[in-house]
Amino acid sequence: MPFRSKETLEAWLDEFRTTREGGQLINVLVQHGGDGADTGLVVVPLKNEGTEIYMQPVSVGDPHWSVTLGERSKPLELSSLDLQALVAELAVAAALCQFLQDKSAAHTED
Repeated sequence: MPFRSKETLEAWLDEFRTTREGGQLINVLVQHGGDGADTGLVVVPLKNEGTEIYMQPVSVGDPHWSVTLGERSKPLELSSLDLQALVAELAVAAALCQFLQDKSAAHTED
């Protein structure tokens, strides 16, 4: 059954960083699933937006991941350059989520 411990996710994140640019600020936190298992929580900080993206497995045994955008305390006003920078960060997050899903689908861990 697919299982993603913090150690496994950190190794996958290291691999992701070697395959594409970006992702240096991304980190993995311990997250305990409903059955007490360490399912992992990946945090992608958005550098200029004051919030984060959280990625986590949908459930143990399911290779799909869910993405949550952190709350903002006020409306976001951007210039065209700021918006382009945000799009680039979101593209890295989307690529990482797909990477984690692909790795999860092919992985089993005791």
